[in-house]
Amino acid sequence: MTPAKRVFPGIALAASLLALSLLPVPAFAGQVVTPEAKAWAAAALRQEKTAGTPAGKNSVAILYFGNRTGQAANDPLRKGIPLMLITDLSTIKELEVVERVRFQALAEEMNLGASGLVESGTEPRVGKLLGARWIVGGDLTGSETALKADARVLDVPKDAIVGQPSASGDVTDLFNIEKTLLFGLLKELKIEVTPEQEKTLRKPCSTKKSALFSLFRAVDESDRGNYAKADENYQKALKEDPGICIATEGIAELKALGLVGAKAAPAKKRTAGMLDTLKGETSVTDQLGPKEQLRGTISPKDTSTPANLNVIFP
Repeated sequence: MTPAKRVFPGIALAASLLALSLLPVPAFAGQVVTPEAKAWAAAALRQEKTAGTPAGKNSVAILYFGNRTGQAANDPLRKGIPLMLITDLSTIKELEVVERVRFQALAEEMNLGASGLVESGTEPRVGKLLGARWIVGGDLTGSETALKADARVLDVPKDAIVGQPSASGDVTDLFNIEKTLLFGLLKELKIEVTPEQEKTLRKPCSTKKSALFSLFRAVDESDRGNYAKADENYQKALKEDPGICIATEGIAELKALGLVGAKAAPAKKRTAGMLDTLKGETSVTDQLGPKEQLRGTISPKDTSTPANLNVIFP
């Protein structure tokens, strides 16, 4: 009789973690949530209990802010301010910034709905799934004209808030509000920048409120699958400010993926194609294969930027 093989759960788990960390993890730095991103999110949740993603030493995920102003006109800012923060933080080589699309794909896979609202106490889980050492969320208060942004930095491994930077000002002065919040975050994360880096970080995405709001709406429409409206808002943002960040790359991405323009497929056909892709990309063994892995971080060389993830902290 052949002796029964002994199984050592601890060794098996360690081997699973090692294999996961060694697999190639291509980056997706655009604004469209692709089938590959969706496949990663589905596989990450399946393997959550047995593997998980080890948090990088200086990895950070920026979540969407809650709009507590009572003004629906400020809704685009829930995503907009984090979007600008992601753009700026991605230029700092000392940081690994979790990609927005990976964040959005996970929110959709967790059935969080259009708002992506995460219940209090769930933030550490979201951070671990994203492989983030820190996650940053917060709230917007004030009025339609005067705004205050209060951020909170959560240390994921410790499950503790380690900093609460804030910024305030007129809504028309959005870029200064974001910059104040940005440098407050860097201080809390103990990230020092050189004079040259600071000069780059001080450059605004745009100084025009109308252009910024059009940009924020474009990204939101893209997340909702309304690609024609996304393209329209990107174009509007560029018309209002030809030098605005993200918009040019956003339009190019939509065209490259065949989501707008003459080659754009009808919505029903795109949905069917996406389902086929997900079936083909997802491993039948429920393991994260090479095509399902996302690095989930943006390096300084990824100039494209920085759907709805309002995380409420205790």
